[in-house]
Amino acid sequence: MRSEYPKTHPLNFTAKLLLNSLYGRFGMDDSFLDVSILDADSYKQFEIDHANDIKEWIGLDDKVLVKHRSKSKDINTLLDSGKGYETHNTNVALAAAITAYARVHMSQFKNNPDFKLYYSDTDSVFVNKPLPDQLVENKTLGLMKLENVLTKAIFISPKVYYLQTVDGKVIYKVKGLSHNVELTLNDFKQLLYKDALLKKSQTKWFRNLSEGQIRLSEQIYTLTVTDNKR
Repeated sequence: MRSEYPKTHPLNFTAKLLLNSLYGRFGMDDSFLDVSILDADSYKQFEIDHANDIKEWIGLDDKVLVKHRSKSKDINTLLDSGKGYETHNTNVALAAAITAYARVHMSQFKNNPDFKLYYSDTDSVFVNKPLPDQLVENKTLGLMKLENVLTKAIFISPKVYYLQTVDGKVIYKVKGLSHNVELTLNDFKQLLYKDALLKKSQTKWFRNLSEGQIRLSEQIYTLTVTDNKR
């Protein structure tokens, strides 16, 4: 379906979402919570009766909004009653199989003596020379696509890197840091030293549901080298 439409077409984007997101839905936690709004006086008794089931509550003047696990949805209770139990169409085995096959597919790039691998992510690799023609095709799903040719690259940790392309374009990514925060080549070079830290200030949005407010606050983001993944 995705191959039948250009990237500018809505159905291309819809198909992409199904390819990239649907398997995560199958692996979703099946323990859904209920949300109830109670009178403040009623909530006091509810809290006594369901202390272990309450996950979160918010005061709303003379009401209380509470997220809780409903005893009526407990699988043993429902089976005993003969009503069966809720199903949310999840399938952890299916989600696990999809991610496992993806790792198997990516292993051909990670364990290949024909080229040197510098960094990889879910569906991308940075290597020291062109991949074989049979692995690369811009329009064929499942094959790699050449995104850039680089003259310089610094990989600090998962989803944290700095790139310079052959045409002088600078690309950098820092997971968790606002795109509005400017970083330089020197910032990334400094992080190559042992125990080095980089601190940047960014504006974050914080919401307060009980007060119905959104607050902007300055936050310090600390970046350091990690090797606990990939």
